[in-house]
Amino acid sequence: MPQVITEDGTKISYALDGRRDGEPLLMVHGLGADTRGWVMQKRALGNRFRLVMVDNRGVGRSERAEGPYDLEVMATDALAALDHAGYGSAHVIGASMGGIISQVIGVRHPERVRSLTLACTACRHFSWRRELLSEWADQAQAYGMREFVRRNLKWMVGPRSLRRTWPAMAVLGPLAFNVPVASFVAQIQAILSIEDSLRTELADVTAPTLVLCGSQDVLTTQGDSEEIASLIPTAELAVVRGGAHLFMVEQAGSFNRTVNDFLTRVTDPQRLLDLQTI
Repeated sequence: MPQVITEDGTKISYALDGRRDGEPLLMVHGLGADTRGWVMQKRALGNRFRLVMVDNRGVGRSERAEGPYDLEVMATDALAALDHAGYGSAHVIGASMGGIISQVIGVRHPERVRSLTLACTACRHFSWRRELLSEWADQAQAYGMREFVRRNLKWMVGPRSLRRTWPAMAVLGPLAFNVPVASFVAQIQAILSIEDSLRTELADVTAPTLVLCGSQDVLTTQGDSEEIASLIPTAELAVVRGGAHLFMVEQAGSFNRTVNDFLTRVTDPQRLLDLQTI
């Protein structure tokens, strides 16, 4: 995997996939996840786009730098990878924590963003979610990642989706088990330290934006996505029925179709019109 050294000396790894001549699609995943978390999207999105998939600092093959981490810095990490890959701008898709990082990119670096897709994410701290994330950090430190996953799987797949646990865990379970506890905790602390004032800046986002969520997501709820979509003037909201927080795995087909339809409309409206008239 290629690596880029950021301004603070941290090595950030990223993976390239998809069409070499396609428009770049910068992909930023969530808490504890690395590029392998996009495995169900690689083929579907890579058919048309050049995928630039980033390992956030602390996970995957990126350097396990000591904390504290900062989501604003992690946004510049992702852009450093994009620069290193040779692209000045890209379509950007972020999931969960990666969705917050992508919001930062959309607000702070609008010239770098051709379109924005924000999946299963939020733009503010509610007290219950702040307390939950603090508990997650404590549990990971006390019991390790395997026990943490066992205790908190319901937040990832949702109470109605436990019967569908196996596909999600087959992909993301090994990722969670292998995340260094220190990196996991540092990423949680970065989420908790981001200012709610970011939400007041979402009105400045100018790129076409898709806000995407699962109807059964109990961690970043449909209400969170509705709020983001109401704050970004260029945003549209899409809800994947039956999807929980890991709907990019559980409901990969619906997720990929929704994202592809949006990207088709913002990159090639005529192609979408032709498909609709067939």
